[in-house]
Amino acid sequence: VQLQASGGGLVQAGGSLRLSCAASGRTFNSYHMGWFRQAPGKEREFVAAISRSGGSTNYADSVKGRVTISRDNAKNTVYLQMNSLKPEDTAAYYCAAEIRLMTTDHRQYDYWGQGTQVTVSS
Repeated sequence: VQLQASGGGLVQAGGSLRLSCAASGRTFNSYHMGWFRQAPGKEREFVAAISRSGGSTNYADSVKGRVTISRDNAKNTVYLQMNSLKPEDTAAYYCAAEIRLMTTDHRQYDYWGQGTQVTVSS
């Protein structure tokens, strides 16, 4: 599966962004999907994950209550709605696909999008 992330940008603190990740292929609903982020000089960290059907989700404590992950299997797309953004949310955001487990461990994900930059100004 090929993934294409979009929707990043520059936003003021307290603002919102919706990231999208479009997947190619006819087997999108076979994959659990995750969003991760990586700031300069830091390791890639888990943000959110969603199960194949969308019935289960998981969030990092740092974004819980501010971020919602969702998916539309008919459109082969997963979304990340981010509200009340903070400067510490600034990072490149990556979507990823994993067929076995809905996991927070980025090392388990097999397919990755190219990343979309989110910059939150104070």
